Amino acid sequence: MKTIIAEKPSVAREIARIVGATKREEGYFEGGGYAVTWAFGHLVQLAMPDGYGIRGFVRDNLPVIPETFTLIPRQEKTEKGYKPDSGVVSQIKIIARLFKESEQIIVATDAGREGELIFRYLYHYIGCTTPFVRLWISSLTDKAIREGLRNLEAGDKYDNLYLAAKARSESDWLVGINGTQALSIAAGHGTYSVGRVQTPTLAMVCARYWENRRFTVEPFWQLHIAADDSNGEVVKFSSSEKWKAKEPATELYNKVKEAGFATVTKAERKEKTEETPLLYDLTTLQKEANAKYGFTAEQTLEIAQRLYEKKLITYPRTGSRYIPEDVFTEIPKLLAFIGNLPEWKGKVNLKAMPTRRSVDGGKVTDHHALLVTGEKPLFLSKEDNIIYQMIAGRMIEAFSEKCVKDTATVTAECAGAEFVAKGSIIKQAGWRAVSGEEEKEETIIPGWQEGNTLTLKAASITEGKTKPKPLHTEATLLSAMETAGKEIEDDALRQALKDCGIGTPSTRAAIIETLFKRGYMERCKKSLVPTEKGLALYSVVKTMRIADVAMTGEWEKELARIERGELPADTFRKEIEAYTREITSELLSCDKLFARRDSGCKCPKCGTGSMQFYGKVVRCDNAECGLPVFRLKANRTLTDDEIKDLLTDGHTKLLKGFKSKQGKSFDAVVAFDGDYNTTFVFPERKTTKKFSGRKK
Repeated sequence: MKTIIAEKPSVAREIARIVGATKREEGYFEGGGYAVTWAFGHLVQLAMPDGYGIRGFVRDNLPVIPETFTLIPRQEKTEKGYKPDSGVVSQIKIIARLFKESEQIIVATDAGREGELIFRYLYHYIGCTTPFVRLWISSLTDKAIREGLRNLEAGDKYDNLYLAAKARSESDWLVGINGTQALSIAAGHGTYSVGRVQTPTLAMVCARYWENRRFTVEPFWQLHIAADDSNGEVVKFSSSEKWKAKEPATELYNKVKEAGFATVTKAERKEKTEETPLLYDLTTLQKEANAKYGFTAEQTLEIAQRLYEKKLITYPRTGSRYIPEDVFTEIPKLLAFIGNLPEWKGKVNLKAMPTRRSVDGGKVTDHHALLVTGEKPLFLSKEDNIIYQMIAGRMIEAFSEKCVKDTATVTAECAGAEFVAKGSIIKQAGWRAVSGEEEKEETIIPGWQEGNTLTLKAASITEGKTKPKPLHTEATLLSAMETAGKEIEDDALRQALKDCGIGTPSTRAAIIETLFKRGYMERCKKSLVPTEKGLALYSVVKTMRIADVAMTGEWEKELARIERGELPADTFRKEIEAYTREITSELLSCDKLFARRDSGCKCPKCGTGSMQFYGKVVRCDNAECGLPVFRLKANRTLTDDEIKDLLTDGHTKLLKGFKSKQGKSFDAVVAFDGDYNTTFVFPERKTTKKFSGRKK
């Protein structure tokens, strides 16, 4: 008998049908000489410190660096602490028996770093010695599964992938466990969660927040003129210069009005070619789904995984935007299929040869770019259909012709000031015709030549204001994670730097969600806004290595080298251990940042503890309560006296100088609600004696 192990029951069911394992047993299918069983994601995990006899957060125990990591069944949280998940333990017993009774194991967990780790951790925990081979496929269509089963690969071919996954898992444990315990010990209260990837990610969100909030808005003035072409069409010019003071701009504006004409000093015309976009990888799909439809990164990943399990798209957790030659041979057939979908009727040119910009086998790692499979998308929800059609539409764009434009830039002089008008006409819409964008972009510029005199139809002066960089959205944060904070617009260049990013395409959504779950940031429409707790943590760690985005990007680069067999996993482990010792010492030494003063106020919640000032936070010293009150509220820091009013009276006086998340100033009372969370209370317009509450 051979045992096939899949990552989920739904995938196991599809494989079982194909191999003829039709008899349902407890925890597996059987038949045709096969047993087909499944995991539920990670069945086995690294033991927590108490698995090594280390309990509680104790300074003298740090850093915790196990000589050999212990594997245990996945735990679940109960009232009495963590204990093994009973369903997981039962499934492990079933799998262990099947492995032992088999002549061969076929590994059919997801074909990627985490899928490999799910199987290997389980295999080592069980102590299994049965030989195994690998089913490595990029879609779950019947054809792909059958071809994969005919071309099973040696299990040891993926040893380096496993070593990279193991190194990632252990390094996250070392940094997360030691960093969290060290910072929490230094604080002397509460738990401050930090991590190898989550903390640099939070640092990027907080740094952008402060850059935005501390930006000084400055006014500027710009001049504009308008002239007719020979057909009576109005062409608008804007001044090259913007003035920071109104007086010189106004003075020049008056001269321009008096002049009444402008002289063309330069007329440039050239053909511009816009390459087709590359196919989607997971991160680019998540970014565009967030920007266009407001989907979270996690939501997009969940939808893509569903579409994959329905056999509608290829493997979603891919970091590549290219396909190899053998897949390219299938593209004409897939484009013909997409062209028959109602959404894309008339958008596919079947007579044209597909372009090859997204074809490069050398840039394909574990899996190629996202494609539809050719299975009909029936009965999809609205959200699932949006993601499916995004992938289908991008395929048409990627394999269409380039977009070719005639561009023109005309520079004219009037009253000593330089004015510029730009325009373009699309000669060949190419890939831009797919979404209809080409119709929005045309601006016709007349065939003016140097020396031509233009009669002015109008002149105007406008006042503008400088703008800060906007707060991060999930789309911009994913970009920043992908390039370790470097701002890179070019698709191909960003793809070349993906090994230096922080996190991986398959983990970035989970990292972002972790920051929400830890209470470090929240969503405000599409923007990501750090909470007081997140800003307090950032203020402590922002200059430390634990928050260094570039260094975390280097770790990801090292993991990619392990995967390619270019770096021994032991070398990486030693580097991480040294780093762990360093950041543990660094975090333990920051107890001065958490120095406390007694506020002189009893805790309003428990009534027994005393409220202590700790820089950015005021907290109850009763360990069972630990009520936190953060000083920073809506871009304003509460003073000691204001905090004391809140603690003794349950509310402050009416305070000025708050700023909303949209940047608008407001006045409010800060008060406790029934759960001792702080809330803003706004005075009614007719009287200041009555208040109506609103959550911050």
